[in-house]
Amino acid sequence: MIIIADSGSTKCDWQVVKEKESFLFTNTNGINPFFHDDVTIEAFIRENHELVKIADQITHIFFYCAGGSNTDLNIRVENGLRSVFINAEILVDHDLVGAAQSTWDGQPGITCILGTGSNSIYFDGEKMHEEVPALAYILGDEGSGSYFGKKLLADYLYKRLPKEIDDVMRYELKLTKNEILENVYMKPYANVYLASFMELIHQFLHLDYVSDMISEGMERFLRTHVMCFKDYKNTTVHFIGSVGFFFSEQLRLEAEKLGINIGTISKKPIDGLVDYHIKYHFDKLKQ
Repeated sequence: MIIIADSGSTKCDWQVVKEKESFLFTNTNGINPFFHDDVTIEAFIRENHELVKIADQITHIFFYCAGGSNTDLNIRVENGLRSVFINAEILVDHDLVGAAQSTWDGQPGITCILGTGSNSIYFDGEKMHEEVPALAYILGDEGSGSYFGKKLLADYLYKRLPKEIDDVMRYELKLTKNEILENVYMKPYANVYLASFMELIHQFLHLDYVSDMISEGMERFLRTHVMCFKDYKNTTVHFIGSVGFFFSEQLRLEAEKLGINIGTISKKPIDGLVDYHIKYHFDKLKQ
């Protein structure tokens, strides 16, 4: 049996494949080597009894994660996985690589992630390359959940929100300045905390404040992470992630203005990623 896993900072999807058929699908907490060491990663996996039960039967793991572009940090993930899956050969790579493979349609394309964070990659079927780096939620992540959450919370504290949103945050969620600053500056996983406000943002999409904010963020993402590629106007651009999926209308409108041709918009890469591995890799593996 093999495992194909895709992890953002919020959640990790695990698909177990046996004899070219999906055997088990499950989830754990998101795994990101920038935030989690090998002990924490092992603990996340061991909390999932379905995975632990079949751990010694796994022969290969293809693990794609946010933060997986750093080879040194990937050792943390590999060590955490190896502590549970003792018989498996393990490949750890960038979630962008997984996203590109999951959207591969036989033609060169640009694949973007728009979820808790954001990034982009070009894939021609064999080689991949990034044109600009991912700078994470403090310096970058344009158009992502953490990007919009940061803007929302800043405007809340600056008292610049429309009354409907302000009332929900102030009287229903009872958010205070101290609570927000503690979660952003003192507690771990600030990016996940910031992105957690996307559901609230989506709730008020009918307001000009929100629709304008989303449009601005989508435009900034496209200009930064798509238009950086030389031939972007003649290349199909695919999107993976909940923000791109739930705000696809705004994304398509901004892309049309910039002459960008959108292909697939998918909430999660796991299904396409499994299909890719079954088609291209499965027969090469010793089951």
